[in-house]
Amino acid sequence: MSNANEKPFKPFIGDEEQIPELTWFPVIMGALLGIVFGASSMYLVLKVGLTVSASIPVAVLSITLFRGLSKWTGLRPATILENNIVQTTGSAGESLAFAVGLIMPALLLLGFDIDAIRVMTVSVFGGLLGILMMIPLRQAFIVKQHGTLTFPEGKACAEVLLAGEKGGATASMVFSGFGLGFLYQIGMQALHLWRDVASVALHSVDAAGKAVGLKGATLSMELSPSLLGVGYIIGPKIANIMVAGGVLAYLVISPLIVFFGSGLEQPLAPGTIPISQMKDGDVRNAYILYIGAGAVAAGGIISMMKALPVIFGAIITSFRDLTSSQGANSAGTRRTDRDLPLPMVLLGSLLLVIGLMAIPQLGLGFGFTGIAGAFMIVVFSFLFVTVSSRLTGEIGSSSNPISGMTVATLLLTCLILLVMDSAGLASVNKEIKLTALTIAGVVCVAASNGGSTAQALKVGHLLGATPRSQQIGILVGALTSAMVVGLVLIAMNEANSTYSKKSVERFSEVRIDTARLAKDRVRSGSYADDVNEYYVLNVGRAEVDKPLPPGRYLIDESGRPVYLVDPAINGALEETDAGDRTSKFEAPKTVLMQLIIDGILDRRLPWGLVMIGVLIAVTLELSGVPSLPFAVGVYLPLEASTPIFVGGLVRLAVDRWQGNRAGSEDDSGPAVLLSSGYIAGGAIAAVLISFLNFYEGFLNAINLQARVPDGPLPALVAFCILVVILLAVGAKKRSPSSGAAAEAPK
Repeated sequence: MSNANEKPFKPFIGDEEQIPELTWFPVIMGALLGIVFGASSMYLVLKVGLTVSASIPVAVLSITLFRGLSKWTGLRPATILENNIVQTTGSAGESLAFAVGLIMPALLLLGFDIDAIRVMTVSVFGGLLGILMMIPLRQAFIVKQHGTLTFPEGKACAEVLLAGEKGGATASMVFSGFGLGFLYQIGMQALHLWRDVASVALHSVDAAGKAVGLKGATLSMELSPSLLGVGYIIGPKIANIMVAGGVLAYLVISPLIVFFGSGLEQPLAPGTIPISQMKDGDVRNAYILYIGAGAVAAGGIISMMKALPVIFGAIITSFRDLTSSQGANSAGTRRTDRDLPLPMVLLGSLLLVIGLMAIPQLGLGFGFTGIAGAFMIVVFSFLFVTVSSRLTGEIGSSSNPISGMTVATLLLTCLILLVMDSAGLASVNKEIKLTALTIAGVVCVAASNGGSTAQALKVGHLLGATPRSQQIGILVGALTSAMVVGLVLIAMNEANSTYSKKSVERFSEVRIDTARLAKDRVRSGSYADDVNEYYVLNVGRAEVDKPLPPGRYLIDESGRPVYLVDPAINGALEETDAGDRTSKFEAPKTVLMQLIIDGILDRRLPWGLVMIGVLIAVTLELSGVPSLPFAVGVYLPLEASTPIFVGGLVRLAVDRWQGNRAGSEDDSGPAVLLSSGYIAGGAIAAVLISFLNFYEGFLNAINLQARVPDGPLPALVAFCILVVILLAVGAKKRSPSSGAAAEAPK
């Protein structure tokens, strides 16, 4: 609690002042910026399991865009409260993208399609539910504990808006970084002017045909502006730990597997071909993924257990403060005390939960299991929105352990469903897994958006905003971002999925009963001219009783598999049938969700490999090393961790040059802003190119690969230019400005 002797808090805009706030243009601009940062965040969370906080970049862009529009059109300048509405509305996109990208791709691993209704209802309903459940907590967290809960990133965002009001903020670095990142990604991924990955095998074959070097090891780096920016923002400590996980997995464990298994003539489970015939990627798919998933699971659970004292303290204190603050909102009629009415909040929450039960694609329904699921959604959502809001106030949204809360929700949900199965109240089957994922998905989105709402309301409290106006703004932002973020997820997966006939040739004698199967067609890739419709068979990773391995298959009228549809998210194929390299998103934490669901409900997993990963995480914790970022490095391909490592090294060099040995450049540093631009520009370009995959003829027409020199040198030169620019900007003398905060692995 705040000290009773403290002076009464006075915001920047007094309660008695009436200035424009909730006007249509700031809401539209905030919604559009939220969509942009939501789409870029979706790309990042699928690629490496990280996102970058959007509040401060959105605030910087809002100030600059409004200032430019005022100068060019002669319109009045935006007020500080209108800029705050832009920041509030736009902040919903990133938090939604992280939660949706964390949980919903697990549908593919469980044997379901990522369809629009499933993804969009979970993201929309979960996002709105998180905001509504945060509103009754505002008095307790934002007002009564003003001196206790500091909301570090909310305070930084408020200072950016105040600096902009006084003429000190500029977004030139964000725009410059965005342009550089966008053009670089277009040149690399669309025009193919240089490679996107530079790699060197640490083994070869001599003149006598004998293998020399470290067989099974390849050193590689994805030359991505987005990942370079992420590395700079998260700093050298986390970046080093992540790449260390990749080094262990791909330069130590993978060569060991090849060394000891190369003499085996039969496949070693869970692999399906002998190790001697495996490429480096085959070793990863067959063995390393399970070790990495076990490490990520253990790291997430350990992180949650570490946070339990804080979480329990947050729960106890929050409910005590909530009880004592009842009536405060109704008693106060001041502008800065006006929330959305509590009856509206309660009715809205109830309607959202009923809506979730009514949508058949979510696996709830109005039976006993559906009612129990709805009850779990309400209880777990309010619990973790409360926890998320308080932790955002204590340690900031960047350190808020959303994935840990999701793991806890999934563990509790699966255990409850297992008890219900034992009591004869439910049956463990494929549909019950969908129920568990839906519950965890809604809670994950609600908790993530609840924390963002708390931070936005804190910014408004410091500035003197009207809470009700902010709440309306962030509801609009959550609705618009959720609609688009879900479509981005679906489109990125469909556009980059690989259709393969070669992969099903060995199953030509298999016949599938198509009586209850839906139909679909080829949607992208080299077989896009096939206009026939096929039956769709989805096989989850734990469905060992099926005649086909896990995956999505297109089946003809005779029941014969024609295509394997390898998804872009957590897919296994590294090459198309034509020999081209596939584009994949590893979504490391998604596998953790599938692992928990299948592990608890089916009790079928390669537990030996999983336990190796668990023990790696435990060993790291005993050594004082944070296990979760290391585990993410074990799971991700090494090529995804190395550019983050380079970004961390640049940050280390800048901090040393500036004399900041603690390695903590403030969130408003110019290089942090430039990195935010790299991230947004590169990610938005990658999303745009993903959509263009539906029009393969256009991409083929602009492909210049045959006209430029091949090899890693042009790619390394282009990437080094980005590195040098970032280093030069960071080495300049800093001045207080605006910036971006990063999220370490949650």
